[in-house]
Amino acid sequence: MPSDHSLMAYALRRIRLAGGAILKGTDLPWFLPLDRLQAKASLDGGKFTSFANYDYLGLAEHPAIKNAAHQALDRIGVGALGSRLVGGERLIHADFEDALAKFVGADAALTLVSGYLTNLTTISHLMGRRDLILYDELSHNSIVAGIMGSKATAVEFRHNDMEHLQSLLTESRGNYRNCLIVVESLYSMDGDIVNLPDLLELKEQYGCWLLVDEAHSIGVLGERGRGVSEYFGIDPKRIDIIIGTLSKTFASCGGFICAQRPILDWMRYTLPGFVYSVGLPPVIAAAAHAALDVISAEPQRVAKLQKNATRFLEKAKAAHLNTGPAVGHAIVPVLFPDLKCTMEGSDYLLKRGIYAPPIVQMGVPKGLPRIRFFISASHTEEEIDRTIAALDKFFSSRPAAVRAAETVAVPPL
Repeated sequence: MPSDHSLMAYALRRIRLAGGAILKGTDLPWFLPLDRLQAKASLDGGKFTSFANYDYLGLAEHPAIKNAAHQALDRIGVGALGSRLVGGERLIHADFEDALAKFVGADAALTLVSGYLTNLTTISHLMGRRDLILYDELSHNSIVAGIMGSKATAVEFRHNDMEHLQSLLTESRGNYRNCLIVVESLYSMDGDIVNLPDLLELKEQYGCWLLVDEAHSIGVLGERGRGVSEYFGIDPKRIDIIIGTLSKTFASCGGFICAQRPILDWMRYTLPGFVYSVGLPPVIAAAAHAALDVISAEPQRVAKLQKNATRFLEKAKAAHLNTGPAVGHAIVPVLFPDLKCTMEGSDYLLKRGIYAPPIVQMGVPKGLPRIRFFISASHTEEEIDRTIAALDKFFSSRPAAVRAAETVAVPPL
């Protein structure tokens, strides 16, 4: 038993177990101020391209969004100043939620101050001791945290494996009062898409509820960017709960829930992460609403994003890079054979004005390090081609290393 019981000693042990050895040394690739990188590239007369941001439709610098935030700041102020239940409600909240629900194709929407919190509080609030949660093994940490906060029985199923899910339902569904199936629409580490049609058939056959986390698919999937339901041509109202975020396509911050109105009327008075948390700041709501207006008015941004992502994936495959199961929608990982190679690859790109931090042991299993590329509608063909060429050159200049595509199989995470 360790003799030092201090919090400091405990934290040091935990960071070491989590892979803290990679945090030693200088020039680490994380927490680099993006504005400083951009300024340095400009000062040096070079090019700077970031693949590290969620700005899928290139709206972060849109003048209409900035102007909406400025106007809200002048008219309403910065914060909501309280829980919406007891004094933080503003007209801008309902206006935005109504527009958001209409865009997604849902009955109603409810916004919260954090996307992570939205999954955590919704799942833990919904499911009780006599209930069952079946969730995809690649689910985001916010989903897992929500499941851990629930008293329900929880069982994971193999990634996107509908046969495995059905076997679990056949075996266990009858033993529980309620059953919630939880999946993501576009998986954030691998860039592949949920099998929604088969999932809905199982959900309806076995009398389950379905929660789909659309954090990375709103603004990305479908002709108009309305998400995985539009992508498959399915009525989104067949999904019981859609979870989304405002920090990606909407270039803002916060989370939202879409569901039938009576469900959200109940949650307005009972959902802990909503009732006991401050309302969405009006400035943020205004910016997100303006982004929604731009997305609705300019569907060509979605088409440009999809074209760019397809180009990135096709070029990467042509260069024999391992992109795993990615299907070419906004997120394309490039897998590396080991940790050292991944860190060096990220540094190689950064020195050429391409910012793409590595995802290593603390984000994915130890044997599957990668660089994850977020594609945007604002990326140019030249930036995409230059990045793939740099990766190609990186691998080609390393005689001791072989390309990940030749050495690493990609099992489910």
